[in-house]
Amino acid sequence: MNTHKNASLTPKGRAHLLSQIAVLGLVAAAQAAGISCRTARKWQRRFFAEGQAGLRDRSSRPHHCPRRTDAGKIERAVALRRTQRLTYARIAERLGLSQSTVARACQAAGVARLPPLQEAPPVRRYERKAAGELLHLDTKKLACFAQPGHRITGDRRRRTPGAGWQALHVAIDDHSRLGFSRVLPDETARSACAHLLAALRYYHSLGVRVERVMTDNGAAYRSRRFARLLLRLKIKQLRTKPYTPRTNGKAERFIQTALREWAYAYRYPSSAHRADELAPWMHHYNFHRPHSATENLPPATRLGFVGNNVLRNYS
Repeated sequence: MNTHKNASLTPKGRAHLLSQIAVLGLVAAAQAAGISCRTARKWQRRFFAEGQAGLRDRSSRPHHCPRRTDAGKIERAVALRRTQRLTYARIAERLGLSQSTVARACQAAGVARLPPLQEAPPVRRYERKAAGELLHLDTKKLACFAQPGHRITGDRRRRTPGAGWQALHVAIDDHSRLGFSRVLPDETARSACAHLLAALRYYHSLGVRVERVMTDNGAAYRSRRFARLLLRLKIKQLRTKPYTPRTNGKAERFIQTALREWAYAYRYPSSAHRADELAPWMHHYNFHRPHSATENLPPATRLGFVGNNVLRNYS
């Protein structure tokens, strides 16, 4: 048993107390140890009765609990929770117990939170056969700052000037995992359209023609401006099911990678410096960084940039 954090004496200290009692007497030894004479006499009595074992800590649990809840009722409460999925209130009403007693019993048995009735559907992974068949689009709001904030300094009391927001717009090819991203002022339809056009020019420079895009149901991607642009470009739009971000999982995963390896990887002096470092990081991601989905090769290798070709053309 662990010694109580507020205990004045440890078992070793109690043994020292007894030796001091033999030399100084009980009152003087108790005063020197900072304890009462009653406590000193208690340890002396236990030592005489049990020896060294009497100096160890004991459980504070009472020897008798006449009002303790019947073990059979506890088992029935847990069984009702597990088999019939009843609430604490219903179980307490049926068994004549308090809700707090039922809650403690269920927590101890590991049934405080019940598993869902319907199991989660299995993960369905897919990948298009050729680059450009599907382009995933998404955005992530980022804070503006003129000096390092609490994420770096750890001080939330310090106000950082330059408060505001900007948006990271991302695009990632479903087949090759080749990414393109920019930091824009907002998440409006105008910015979404500008990002799409820039992404199309980038992929076109690599010989990729985009046929369709997948987006979530954000306002920018449901806007008329965005729809007219897709119609003019003859690009089909696929939207994810509401409240199901995993459908656009490649973009979501790319955003998490960008946040970890670019946005929050260094102590940037300002958000402007952070934005300046995005293009070099994107180059590293596309042409040099191994990707698990492409057999630990850079995404650009799926477009034919293999080995030295990557370094020669895009280093």
